[in-house]
Formats: sequence, structure tokens, C-alpha cells
Amino acid sequence: MEKITWQTKAFKNLTVDEYFEIIFLRTEIFVVEQDCPYQEVDEKDRQSFHLFGRAGNGDVVAVTRVLPQGISYDEVSIGRVALKKSYRGHGIADTLMIESFNFVKKEFGEVPIRISAQEYLLNYYNKHGFNQVGEMYLEDDIPHLEMLKSV
Repeated sequence: MEKITWQTKAFKNLTVDEYFEIIFLRTEIFVVEQDCPYQEVDEKDRQSFHLFGRAGNGDVVAVTRVLPQGISYDEVSIGRVALKKSYRGHGIADTLMIESFNFVKKEFGEVPIRISAQEYLLNYYNKHGFNQVGEMYLEDDIPHLEMLKSV
């Protein structure tokens, strides 16, 4: 698999084209692929850092959104974790999470991270140090779990 180039930018530092590419990928996965009509773009985007990976051809193929403390949770949060379907199964999702952790450490220090994960990804997030806290709940008719990665 080709090399992915990673960048992280605060919302205000994204170009219009970068934000478009990020939203295009997120919508492709969370709305179209998962057949889930919901408001994908929200006000949290403006308060977030956006980590994105570009393939050799220039396409954005992987994204996460890092939210500072106090926006979604008392802890820093990582959300909108998305990887283009044709790039799955090559370890890029693991690199995406590691890049996100590296950014959190650089920007916020060694802090706990809380996420809302789709239930079917429990093992993926367990592998990256997250533990389930609380019961399963439905968000947009998709089973989710709140998970915490302690320091």
C-alpha cells in the first residue's frame, strides 16, 4: 500500500478545498456507506483540529476530528474516524489512530481521551487502549459505546 502523508490543522487554518475533502470523505462513509441520514457537519467542526491523510495521488483517504476538553466531554475526544473503503485492511486505520494520539500528546499533553465508538469497532478501539465505560446506546439508530483511554 502506498505511503500516506499526514497533516493536522485547526479548523480556521484549513483551506476551503481541505475542508471540502474532509467533509466529502466523512459523508461518503457515515451518510452514504452506512445509509444513515444525519447532520454530518456540526458546530464542533469549527472548534476542532482535523487530522487527515493523503494518498500518493493527492486524495484525502483518512480523517479524524480531535476535540479539546469541554466540547463533547470533559476529556479530549477523537471522533469522525473515517478511512476510505478501498484503503481498509492495510493497517492504515491503526496508523490513523497513532497519528491522532501523537497529535493529542503534542497539543494537550498526556491526557485521557474519551470517544463515542460504533459498537462493531470495540476490538479496534480496545487494541488502541480504550475501555468501554457505560452501556451500549443508539445514536442515529447505530449501536455506540462510550470508551475511555486513560493516561
